Amino acid sequence: MAVRLRLRRMGKKKKPFYRIVAIDSRAARGGKYLENIGYYNPLPDPVDLNVKTDRALYWLQSGAQPSDTVKSLLKRNGVMLRFDLLKKGKSEEEIEQEFQKWQELQEDRVRRAEAAKIQAESKKAKAEEKAAKKEEPVAEEAPAAEPEKETKAEAESPEKAEAAEEPVAEETESEEKKSEEASN
Repeated sequence: MAVRLRLRRMGKKKKPFYRIVAIDSRAARGGKYLENIGYYNPLPDPVDLNVKTDRALYWLQSGAQPSDTVKSLLKRNGVMLRFDLLKKGKSEEEIEQEFQKWQELQEDRVRRAEAAKIQAESKKAKAEEKAAKKEEPVAEEAPAAEPEKETKAEAESPEKAEAAEEPVAEETESEEKKSEEASN
């Protein structure tokens, strides 16, 4: 019997929750499984992942093939690292040392990501403050300048209106001349 480690969907509609199970590869997604080895909840921000490491290693050593998703989840949890070290013939002490180094690297990576996120937020906040400072003086000067423009525009507007009307009249006369010439 070909055994696979894969996800079994649980939960409600639009609220998935998965069990990580050892199951016959020919069985349906929600079919009967051999053993439940953990669960995976993708909805919370840091996803909720729990795997029984010893049982997962047992099934991997027995020849069970993990699905792509389960394999990535096992990598994230460090189970695949332990399995690879076991295949290489490392002792339990060496595996624990390697696993501790790997955990420290993962924690360091998370800390660096958080620090980068905080730094990006602070840069964004500084840029917004600079933009707000630049906009404030412009906003204060602009209302003071607008009333002067309005008074000038009001004084010039009758002259502009008359000037605008005259070219329109000339255009109609020129159009009449063109139409007379065309008819001759």
